[in-house]
Amino acid sequence: MNIKDNYIQTYAGHRFHPFDKTRQEICIQDISQALSNICRFTGHTKEFYSVAQHSVLCSLKASPDAALYALLHDASEAYLGDITRPIKITPHMEFYLAAEAGIQWHINKRFGLHPGWAPPQIAAEVKEIDNRMLFTEKRDLLPHNLNWGYEMEPYPEVIEPLPPKDAKLLFLKRFAELYNPVTTDN
Repeated sequence: MNIKDNYIQTYAGHRFHPFDKTRQEICIQDISQALSNICRFTGHTKEFYSVAQHSVLCSLKASPDAALYALLHDASEAYLGDITRPIKITPHMEFYLAAEAGIQWHINKRFGLHPGWAPPQIAAEVKEIDNRMLFTEKRDLLPHNLNWGYEMEPYPEVIEPLPPKDAKLLFLKRFAELYNPVTTDN
């Protein structure tokens, strides 16, 4: 079987080919549905906490120029799943990182953002927010406070996990606030 024959059937009924470099069928309904059903930390949280809710919280911490990037920074996981950092950063995962970058390129382009990744200043802001959110999640959602070898100041707000349906609606609401196809699309 050819790798291009492999596809993921999405919530909206599209055939998504994760390793195809051409334009993909990307829609916010698929992204919101999938991210709201994917649990952060590969499910090792005290209760379910979705990538969709994480993304919304990140976007709320971002500047106006970075907010849509922050909301969509993990959107490729809608098509590839969430792989935790300790696994993702190993050399064996280069194929995954390439697929993730390709999908993120298409997502950004589809929603009028800089294809590939954000301009450097925005990318740095989103990364800082994502890292601080990680430590906020560690404090609020993980059952044990293990030493990860580095620390970062968490945000003061306490995270209250939402059920998937509510996280999806929150994600779509935030997307509607940030995305303006008239001025955003290429």
